[in-house]
Amino acid sequence: MENDLRTALIAWLAADPALAAINTIEEEAPLSASPPWLGIAASASTDWGTKDRPGREIRVALELDSFTDQTAGDAALLGMIERRVLDLPPFHPGFELASIRFLRSRSEARADNRRAALLEYRFRLFAPL
Repeated sequence: MENDLRTALIAWLAADPALAAINTIEEEAPLSASPPWLGIAASASTDWGTKDRPGREIRVALELDSFTDQTAGDAALLGMIERRVLDLPPFHPGFELASIRFLRSRSEARADNRRAALLEYRFRLFAPL
């Protein structure tokens, strides 16, 4: 289910015209893309099943790498990403989404006027019936 979620999440984010300012949206950090780019920094899953239905709790951390010398320079873009993630539809091949919850974020300044922001979410999924 974890790989199915990663695939669905990247496709969902990439299909949003509001996120067109992002040069690339990839499952992993892209090898050769100029900022801004968005990728999955990490994911991990644990059991979240019931007596009659298998399930997973999956934590996904998304990383936005951007060029800005201002602390809030990418705030609008981060807000659009957050809204899009939380609007992920519930039914997908390979899983049914039970809930999404924002957990935490982190932002840091990097060399050459780059910033990185990490957004972490918890997804609870059931296997399809």
